[in-house]
Amino acid sequence: MSERQLSPSPSLSRRRLLTLGAAAGALAGLWPRDAVAQLKLDVTQGTIRPIPIALPDFLTAPGVPDPAMGRNITQIITANLRRSGLFAPIDQATYVERIADVNRPPRFADWRQINADAVVTGRLERQGNGNLQAQFRLWDVVAGQQIAGQQSSTTPDNYRRLAHIISDQIYHRLTGETGYFDTRIVFIDESGARNQRTKRLALMDQDGANVRYLTRGDDLVLTPRFSPSSQEITYMSYGQGHPRVFLLNIETGQREVVGNFPGMSFAPRFSNDGQRIIMSLQQGGNSNIFVMDLRSRATMKLTDTAAIDTSPSYSPDGARISFESDRGGRQQIYVMAGNGGQANRISFGEGSYSTPVWSPRGDYIAFTKQAQGRFSIGIMRPDGSGERILTDGFHNEGPTWAPNGRVLMFFRDPGGNSGPQLFTVDITGRNEQRIATPAFGSDPAWSPLLR
Repeated sequence: MSERQLSPSPSLSRRRLLTLGAAAGALAGLWPRDAVAQLKLDVTQGTIRPIPIALPDFLTAPGVPDPAMGRNITQIITANLRRSGLFAPIDQATYVERIADVNRPPRFADWRQINADAVVTGRLERQGNGNLQAQFRLWDVVAGQQIAGQQSSTTPDNYRRLAHIISDQIYHRLTGETGYFDTRIVFIDESGARNQRTKRLALMDQDGANVRYLTRGDDLVLTPRFSPSSQEITYMSYGQGHPRVFLLNIETGQREVVGNFPGMSFAPRFSNDGQRIIMSLQQGGNSNIFVMDLRSRATMKLTDTAAIDTSPSYSPDGARISFESDRGGRQQIYVMAGNGGQANRISFGEGSYSTPVWSPRGDYIAFTKQAQGRFSIGIMRPDGSGERILTDGFHNEGPTWAPNGRVLMFFRDPGGNSGPQLFTVDITGRNEQRIATPAFGSDPAWSPLLR
């Protein structure tokens, strides 16, 4: 297979970004059966021994514009894997072997000596068209075999994304799960005094890098939502005092008004195919759930009660909808068919439940729970069983799923003179991590994998 170019444009297909080079037969090693038993993790278990992994700096061939770029890529990969909580990168100072040729197997005995289970080797070189080409290999130290290999190319200024894609490949090969590093987060950037906050719509890589602003802060913006199938978002804007819902294409910058919704408190969420949005609208003293076809703009009412039904979220197959309602006296989570009808309550714990969001895998629903003055982020199965609190605090809110359904992001506001900050936590409740933003950050929404 001839090598294809890794374009800086996220609109290109992921298949094109993850192509093997001409030496595909040598690079793409098979996964040995015994290696699977020794290395593969079950990321759903509560106690996990992170895989000790060695990540020597990528070699840099003459002609690469920045000699430090190999180290930079390695540092990004290392940070991604460490942040996942499933890998324990080994201190480079302990390495016995110094990699000099990525086309030769490492000396496995040297890596066993420092208790590494896996080693990643890589090389950067500059192509004739000025692009940067990266080759990497993933080695199983225990079995003494290559697990995977890949080479891809991109423009030098796009090297961070190349590092995220390589991270995804390592994560996938060693956990059996799809990676989530080649993704982005849209969120609300908040700056200024608490009672005079400027709120801008912002976009960043999942690790907090490459922040850029999508609105100027002239109008109040709230609750952005990513489409599960494209690089589009919906969000609410209160320009001229009236709430309007916008649809924004991240790649083209094209923005259109979906509609004026005076009774809306949260922006709509997309269906899995990106063709519909589901929302709650207030009418009089109650609030009901509606779905809109984005092509025809036709709207259909799905609930009709005297209660407050809000925060709807589709299951990945679109067959069911979760939402919160106070029809039983306080906010609880309900599930109904995708076209409406009878709703079944699934939350029965102490306190109130809100903001249900269905996992991209369909196996869990995330929620915010308020009890005894504390706000928790938790998950439960779609039938209400297996409730698990992942994290709690003074004010935790707004869970959003990584596209692999194994990590959640949320925001926490400690109150006082401080402001909200973004955090991630995995579905075992381990490995809570703060994601730094330039100012305060709230209302995160996780993108699908870039295409």
